[in-house]
Amino acid sequence: MNFRSMIAATAFACGLATPVSAQDVGEGDVMPAGPPETVFDGDFLSVGVGVAYSPSYSGSDDYNFQVLPIVQGSLGGVDINPRPAGLALDFIPDPDEGVSFSLGPVFRINGDRNDIDNIEDDIVAAYGELDTAIEVGPSVGVKFPQLLNRYDSLSLNVDATWDVAGAHDGMRVTPSLTYFTPLSRGTAASLSFSTTWVDDNFADYYYSVPATNTLLAAAEVLPGFQAEGGFQSVGANLLLAQDLNGDVTDGGLSLIGLGGYSKLLGDAADTPFTSIRGSDDQFFVAVGIGYTF
Repeated sequence: MNFRSMIAATAFACGLATPVSAQDVGEGDVMPAGPPETVFDGDFLSVGVGVAYSPSYSGSDDYNFQVLPIVQGSLGGVDINPRPAGLALDFIPDPDEGVSFSLGPVFRINGDRNDIDNIEDDIVAAYGELDTAIEVGPSVGVKFPQLLNRYDSLSLNVDATWDVAGAHDGMRVTPSLTYFTPLSRGTAASLSFSTTWVDDNFADYYYSVPATNTLLAAAEVLPGFQAEGGFQSVGANLLLAQDLNGDVTDGGLSLIGLGGYSKLLGDAADTPFTSIRGSDDQFFVAVGIGYTF
């Protein structure tokens, strides 16, 4: 799964399981008399699949299609939240009202450029496959409900992960800010902003370019480049989710649409893989379907 497809996977899962209480959204925006049960009141699980059209590697200007499996839920009081090609666990129960906090481990699989068949650019492919990184670390967050209406929320999350598989042996930190609001009982939207900082090991592994390459003709060899850490990217995603029976509180099938843009920064933008063979403007669109039970 490539870089942009991993980002798409995260946003898909956010749309699959929108924990909007039936206490909050009544028919015609009228509060129900009692606290009716919803699929989100106890244990629940959302599974889904999506298709994203996204760059073939981080910095590519060639696009291809990727299939995205999604899982999100809450089991035994532990929330399972999506991450790009991974998940985060939250061990702090949310209060019935007011500000809530999250804390737990996050796990991610970074498969950027780990399959030559998925790299559309033959020059970049000639620099070889990279190993798959398994990134593990803590995730912390805070959510503020009812900012502009009774049903919306603003969430801030920060993930810090380190590679434990011996691929890039580096670290990255990803803060994100997400505003969520239901548009009706069956429709929800979210707008997310995020940025990523990486250390020298991470940047060197993905963005450094050796000065020679015996697999290429002399005219095709890219200039040598030594990448250093710093801010890797900044971006925004817009997601729309529609419950197929018009009621998000009872689970079932939902459709998700997503569009996103990110700008590569620093050496992620300056590397010849991006500046000569690709683009620092990264777009993607995706659609998916999920089921909550």
